[in-house]
Amino acid sequence: MTLLQAPSAVVMIRPHHFCSNPETRDDNAFQTLADQTAEVTSAQALAEFDGAVETLRAAGVTVHVFDDTSRDTPDSVFPNNWFSTHAGGHVAVYPMYAPNRRKERRWDVIELLKRDYRIQDVIDYSGLEQDNLALEGTGAMVLDHIGRIAYTVKSNRADPVLLERFCTHFNFEPMVFEAKDAAGRDVYHTNVLMGIGTDYALICLEMITDPARRAEVKQRLEETGRTVIDLTPEQIAGFAGNALELKGRERLLALSARAAEVLRPDQIALIEQSATLLPLNIPTIETAGGSVRCMLAGIHLSPRERTVS
Repeated sequence: MTLLQAPSAVVMIRPHHFCSNPETRDDNAFQTLADQTAEVTSAQALAEFDGAVETLRAAGVTVHVFDDTSRDTPDSVFPNNWFSTHAGGHVAVYPMYAPNRRKERRWDVIELLKRDYRIQDVIDYSGLEQDNLALEGTGAMVLDHIGRIAYTVKSNRADPVLLERFCTHFNFEPMVFEAKDAAGRDVYHTNVLMGIGTDYALICLEMITDPARRAEVKQRLEETGRTVIDLTPEQIAGFAGNALELKGRERLLALSARAAEVLRPDQIALIEQSATLLPLNIPTIETAGGSVRCMLAGIHLSPRERTVS
């Protein structure tokens, strides 16, 4: 059951022309502008990415790296938004909100998954972009793979009809709620607000606007056996919620160095009852409004057996 929530392999996209995406700044309050040239920003992001891959592999995580050479896909380093994988051999491909993010989808990634893992079907929702519908993968939804619940913040990145369709196809129960930051701005992606491990959940309950719904979310997390680690809005601003549990040589919680720094000792102690923190230093990449969770597209698929000739 441990591998159900914590994948042992991920897909990552190596960015060669990284920048903070101008098409997503209006609704992503986590984005900031780098105070340096585009060339310097891009080079720093590339170095941070390579360091993150090295750290993950050293911890025993399988990392499939694809290079992105396009200048038209500034958010390509965040592949978790355009596809997800699921136990039993299922893959979903998602419609994206910003037009330039739609160019991030790459079928060579899906072909690698088909080659190396057992895939039964690929359900492609991306054509619904023609109807201006978006459901941005495991950014828009934080999935409890054990309890089969899709926690989803209401936003223009998560169409409710499409969410229902996904949940029907993939056997999840949708749990939708509104969330705002301290300045009253809508939370654009659920995975900046919360992350679910096997035995714990990181979440800022205070940012869920409706008190009754807040209590229901907390109750559902506890009913599925999680220790709820309640984060502050300030910790969310430091990307403490944007973390992903992985399985390397041991169970890990991959998060940014900035996120690790804003966690309190008591919160770290609760996490470390179940997983070892694996901080990745990505300050430049975080200026795009996403952090470590967004960089990692987890592979919840069974590897194909290699035949030896």
